[in-house]
Amino acid sequence: MKRVLVFVYGVLTYVFFLGVFLYAIGFVGNILVPKSIDSGIPGPLGTAILINALLLGVFAIQHTIMARPAFKNALGRIIPAAAVRSTFVLAANLSLALIFWQWRPLGGMVWQVENEIAVMVLNALFWAGWLVVLIATFLINHFDLFGLRQVTMYLLQREPGPLTFKEHSLYKIIRHPIMLGFIIAFWAAPEMSNSRLFFAAMTTGYILVGLMFEERDLIRHHGERYRDYARRVPMLIPFSKIRRSRGVSGPKLEDEPAAG
Repeated sequence: MKRVLVFVYGVLTYVFFLGVFLYAIGFVGNILVPKSIDSGIPGPLGTAILINALLLGVFAIQHTIMARPAFKNALGRIIPAAAVRSTFVLAANLSLALIFWQWRPLGGMVWQVENEIAVMVLNALFWAGWLVVLIATFLINHFDLFGLRQVTMYLLQREPGPLTFKEHSLYKIIRHPIMLGFIIAFWAAPEMSNSRLFFAAMTTGYILVGLMFEERDLIRHHGERYRDYARRVPMLIPFSKIRRSRGVSGPKLEDEPAAG
């Protein structure tokens, strides 16, 4: 019965994730959802900025702490180890749902593109960003990332075993295509409101900081193999290391992944 309950917990958490992921697209893009990033009547600017910053901070703190190996190991001593990833996914999605629910619009517009071709390009990039996010999860094992693999193996009384490090497809071009997909989706906007600019800037900043911690964890887990991978493959900007090796100036990326 315990194994069945853990499996049901993992499946329900995954279904919740799918709903939150679809709602996030509508929230950021102001598409179909009842409450989006720009819906509602703007209130006092300072209050709105403070509340929104706190909401994003809750997600950042939750995500950063719960993603660390030490926390996962500690949590695995309290609940079945197979349910640890699902619990992380559940907490992350609850914090996102809180953002969607309590977000305060800031009002005002930063830019509004009128050229039809430019609008089409930006809308295409918006959808392409989300598609990259989804595809990249499958390239590294989507069902492990969201906890389904672990609870299924637990139900079947089998050890899931460690996932091997693979360098293929998008991961041959950049180390973190999921994060790049999010950044593209957040910034590709024919109409960039103050609300969306604040959201995009804050989340991009968190992504860049969060990647420093993740890179350190990956080095600890994979060792020299990941160090070599990081020396050859850029973190977020495709082909940037190739340009540097050819003597073309460009953004300076780290020699060691932990430097961020």
